[in-house]
Amino acid sequence: MENGKIHKLEIVDKDPRGYILEDDKRNQVLLPFTGVETDYEIGSFAEVFIYKDRVRVVSSKLPKVEVDNFAFMKVTKITSNGAYLDWGLEKDLFVPAEEQMDTLVVGESYVFFVYEDEDSGAIRGSQRIEDFVFFDEIDVEKGQEVEIFPYRKSQLGVNAVVNNLYFGLIFNSDIHKEVKIGSAIKGYVKQVRDDGKIDITLEPMGYKQSIDPIAQKLYNSIKISGDFLPLTDKSDPAEIREHLGISKKAFKRAVGHLYKNKKIKITPEGLILNQTAT
Repeated sequence: MENGKIHKLEIVDKDPRGYILEDDKRNQVLLPFTGVETDYEIGSFAEVFIYKDRVRVVSSKLPKVEVDNFAFMKVTKITSNGAYLDWGLEKDLFVPAEEQMDTLVVGESYVFFVYEDEDSGAIRGSQRIEDFVFFDEIDVEKGQEVEIFPYRKSQLGVNAVVNNLYFGLIFNSDIHKEVKIGSAIKGYVKQVRDDGKIDITLEPMGYKQSIDPIAQKLYNSIKISGDFLPLTDKSDPAEIREHLGISKKAFKRAVGHLYKNKKIKITPEGLILNQTAT
């Protein structure tokens, strides 16, 4: 039974200590009665999490993340040896001091990779994200939609894990909406570099080339404002300049361009992004 994974096992028996669970290869584990809230019947199935800390633990309480995955988790305790994270189980996940990149603060959340220690088999957490992604045999290509998991801001932009496997970077110049650390979103491959790093954009490739820079600026502003911007052709020029830094004439031209390309809807209250086109 794989360490650090959730398993669906059959209840085959029980003894004074707890339930006896069995997989399809007839390997058995004991699920202690302690902490079990469900009264299982013999022959039914239960989802349990099996992992090693100092000893093997079988828990009916499931974690926020399994081994070999990334997650945004809160720090609950810090000691001289390392830190502890809330990963949804009775016992917190340990992060050795050498696996920390930031000065962790209790109560704050950070992105960690959950791994199996090669020597002890214990499940641990690490902030050294780059140690757990691949920089060769990249199986994505330019223009492809991918899932990105932002984990750290840098001077260049935001570092992100791509498809739970690769290193990605969203340059500041390509960030036109809020990107939250620890919150997975969709992105698009801008290019795969020779060093195995992937440049990511938040819009489909080719979109920026289809509109002029001022229309792009207006489009980005609407998106950042929650897909709605309370400006119309009746808005005061000073208000338009305050919001966008452009003249009313340029604003009206940009609105016309976006509307013609079916990127926005115009209402008496303001501009709304056309969701079918984004």
